[in-house]
Formats: sequence, C-alpha cells, structure tokens
Amino acid sequence: MTLIETLAAVRPGSALAEAIEKRAEILRLSEAAHDAVLLPRDPGGLSYGLRAALAARMARHNHNEKLAQHYDELVKRAAEASTAPLARPGTSATDERIAEIVRHADRLTVAPREATRDHIERLRRAGMTDADIVRLSELAAFVNYQARVIAGLALIGGRQ
Repeated sequence: MTLIETLAAVRPGSALAEAIEKRAEILRLSEAAHDAVLLPRDPGGLSYGLRAALAARMARHNHNEKLAQHYDELVKRAAEASTAPLARPGTSATDERIAEIVRHADRLTVAPREATRDHIERLRRAGMTDADIVRLSELAAFVNYQARVIAGLALIGGRQ
C-alpha cells in the first residue's frame, strides 16, 4: 500500500481500493516523486532536513497532520537541529536565505497565485541558485499535490 493510500485510509477490497488499483501507476509514480523531491541523490542547496521540514510545514498548512507526521519522521532522521523547528507554520529562520525559502514555500502553499517574478528574484538575491529554486518549486508542487490527493481519496472513501 502506498503512502497516499495509507494516509487516505483506503480500505482493502473497497470500491475505492478497486478504483485505485486501476490507476495504480499514478500512485507508483507519486511514490517515486516523493523520493525524488525528498531524498534525491544530490540535494543541492536544499538539505534533506530542510526539505522534510518544509514538507511537514506544507502538510500542516493543508490541515493534514498525518502527512505532517510522516514528514516529521524524515525531519528526525535528518537530525538537523537548525531546520527542524521550521516544520511548524509560524516559525521562521534567522538566516536570510532560509527565511526567504520558508516564505516562498508558504506562499506556494497558501497563496500560489500571489507568487511573482519578484519573489524569484528575492530568492536569487538571498543566494539561491536557479537549480535550487526549481528544487523548491518541485517540492512545493509535490507536497501540495499529495495533500490534495489524500484529502480527495479520504473524502471519497468516507462516502463508501
């Protein structure tokens, strides 16, 4: 069973489980995307701990505490004391680069339509490379997609 199926509480043998089985490739690809954005071979300028903390934070913005707890486990494994507190919305960093990353991750989660070219320029001025800006965008896109899929499946599963 994939993480999405587990967190959406999809019951084996249910009509929802059968429907998902017909779309199993999507969930397998989602698992691969999870590993690619959270645990890539080369994390670039976004450490594993920072990625996990941002993912937990985004899950909490999406009101999915179970998903956040999954990412909290990755935060613990990374053992990065400086990034761990960022898993909670409302916390910020003193390092300007990390603070700008957190602001952008929050923006992409809470108000994505408000993101502008100027925000990308702020990330660059804070010392982020274009590759790391793409990595951050991929992380935000994936975690927000994941939270929405889990919410949708849980809603459908609850109706059965």
